[in-house]
Amino acid sequence: MNSDNNRNTIIFIVVTVIFLFAYQAFVLQPQADQRKAAQKARTEAVAEQTQAGPALPTDSADIPPAPTVFVTDRQAALGTASRVAIETDKLRGSLSLEGGKIDDLYLLGYDQTLHSDQPVELFRPQGMEYAYFAQFGWLGTNVAGGVPGLDTPWRLTDGETLTPATPVTLTWDNGQGLRFTRVISIDDQYLFTITDTVANFSAQPITVAPYGSVRRQGVPPTLGREMISHEGAIGTFGKDGRYSTDQVKYKDWAKKPPIREESTGGWLGITDKFWLAALIPDQDEAIEAEFRVREQGAVKSMQANMLGEAVTIRPGRQITETRHLFAGAKRNEILKAYEDSLGLPRFIYAIDWGMLFFLTRPIFMIVEFFYGLLGNFGLAILALTVVVKLVMFPLANKAYESMSKMRKLQPKMEEIKKKYEGDMQKQQQETMALYQREKINPLAGCIPILIQIPVFYALYKVLFVTIEMRHAPFFGWIQDLSSRDPTNIWTLFGLIPWDPGSVPLIGGLLVGTLGLGVLPIFYGLTMWLQMAMNPPPPDPMQRKIFGFMPFVFTFIMAPFAAGLLVYWAWNNILSIIQQYIIMHRFKAENPIDTFIDRIRKKAA
Repeated sequence: MNSDNNRNTIIFIVVTVIFLFAYQAFVLQPQADQRKAAQKARTEAVAEQTQAGPALPTDSADIPPAPTVFVTDRQAALGTASRVAIETDKLRGSLSLEGGKIDDLYLLGYDQTLHSDQPVELFRPQGMEYAYFAQFGWLGTNVAGGVPGLDTPWRLTDGETLTPATPVTLTWDNGQGLRFTRVISIDDQYLFTITDTVANFSAQPITVAPYGSVRRQGVPPTLGREMISHEGAIGTFGKDGRYSTDQVKYKDWAKKPPIREESTGGWLGITDKFWLAALIPDQDEAIEAEFRVREQGAVKSMQANMLGEAVTIRPGRQITETRHLFAGAKRNEILKAYEDSLGLPRFIYAIDWGMLFFLTRPIFMIVEFFYGLLGNFGLAILALTVVVKLVMFPLANKAYESMSKMRKLQPKMEEIKKKYEGDMQKQQQETMALYQREKINPLAGCIPILIQIPVFYALYKVLFVTIEMRHAPFFGWIQDLSSRDPTNIWTLFGLIPWDPGSVPLIGGLLVGTLGLGVLPIFYGLTMWLQMAMNPPPPDPMQRKIFGFMPFVFTFIMAPFAAGLLVYWAWNNILSIIQQYIIMHRFKAENPIDTFIDRIRKKAA
């Protein structure tokens, strides 16, 4: 009972671990088991089907192998095939008339790095390493003259440049009575609309099925390393209004057999932390979706494929199929708008809100609300901290009252320790009796910490996965709240013009673990002051350990996002103010008054 702070910490850790394990065992695991069982049933059902018909595009024989020698010149990779320029306020690039591939796309308004003026590349043409593109088409069996394939030379028959105001029309005639017409339009955000019409002028009925495919030929080394956010395959599937989201990380994708899902509507694609390429069928259409990896020479082609229902077209008739492609940044309000306008299930969960989504999304919405008022995400985080402190104000007040009373009781606790030295059981009994007489709850200080942990994690998730926070500036040297403090103690916080990372052998250590910036140091000072205001553990060894903790946590927190340190340091400051007022009310000794008294004595 003498080590109250230590016990509180242990209780907090135990409760947190129990919570996480319980959530995993009783919520996440049953959901995963249900998804696996449903998936297995669907796979077996598909395997038992013997009827002839179109297969998914990755099963067709016309997929060319990826090149073994890649070009670095983008213009060379774009090739000699005719192209249609894509120009909007958000996108720039082109689509190829060879196969109708959308394979050249940049996201305007988002730079590759904080200090770069090069826009983020989303799609990359074949011929370059890590090619990434989307394609739509038709599959059919025994169709005279064939259907348009991956290298079909489409003809531009209307329009010149694809813009929100000017769609383009492509046509292809198979020479055997089938004419394919494709109208491609784009909105002012990131949504392509592909409207395909097939007209049958032959004397025989034909059966075709529409497909869409997003393909990434190899994974760049900068991707697939994230631990806290999902990167890889993603899709939402289901029927009758019941949908669930499937995810496969890049590192696991190649290890798994093809994953097939049957769904009515839904969506699927490939996602990175901030960017998404997603195929979107009509939400009333039955589709077969597939995630698979196909070996193309030495390259593993990651593919998200979608196959629609087969349709028979009688002579003299035509059919029209409309599909969409989302290719852009995962901004919450944009995804939400498409979710509402297209009736997409769970499209906002293309952003990896995490298992605490019920906290992560509301916290993001609060931060975004304050950003709308204050115009700065750093200030919005400060405002969020105030809101959290106000919500927890009654609990924190009780906790600080208990700690203030405990601090005043330190002399009596020392007397109990000396009186019953060597008899730990008696010490605990007497200490407990003292708490009861003084109406002190030694566990009260643990409750605010328990509440803070999920809020801390949720804010960490928000800073890490939401593109709104990417490259969001605060003030001064903090130009990106989602990245670590750029200052470094080894350069005297920028006063010495050299790069610690250039030091042989230990450069990475100086920039990483030992690279303390201004914010981590300030955070460590606030943590030290807050702990100094708490009642110290009576055991000398425990007192030394707790005194060393601010120093340790300064290094632990240094690599975290600057926005997280802004939140935690500001939270500590507010806690110190609240605790100081309560300690004054209870006339408890505190280090702030002690420091002020020393200054006054020296001045006198």
